[in-house]
Amino acid sequence: MTRFIKNVIYFAIAVVLIPLSVANRHTVSLSLNPFDPADPRLTVPDIPLFWIIFASLGVGIIVGGLGAWAKQGRWRKEARVKRREAAKWHKEADQLREMQTNAQPASGVKGLTGPGNRSAA
Repeated sequence: MTRFIKNVIYFAIAVVLIPLSVANRHTVSLSLNPFDPADPRLTVPDIPLFWIIFASLGVGIIVGGLGAWAKQGRWRKEARVKRREAAKWHKEADQLREMQTNAQPASGVKGLTGPGNRSAA
């Protein structure tokens, strides 16, 4: 089911991106100098417009992902602390369980008195 949903999403993205790239095939010059657009040092000449659109979308996705990752840092740190604490308590519980099983005598030993042994009375 997950594979089907993923394929449907990919198909929807392709339906949007293919016409976008076909409609924007003409070349443009990308100028990175807002004060002098004719400056050849900061101009990328003759690049298809859809490459610029896709690159800006990709950069936006990366910047957004980094922002979300940075925002969630507090929760990741808290999860690490809780994971260490849980591991510590599990280790202590295992040690106590082991001590308890080592301290209990075997149930089949003769000569012990207890509630199940009537010969001692």
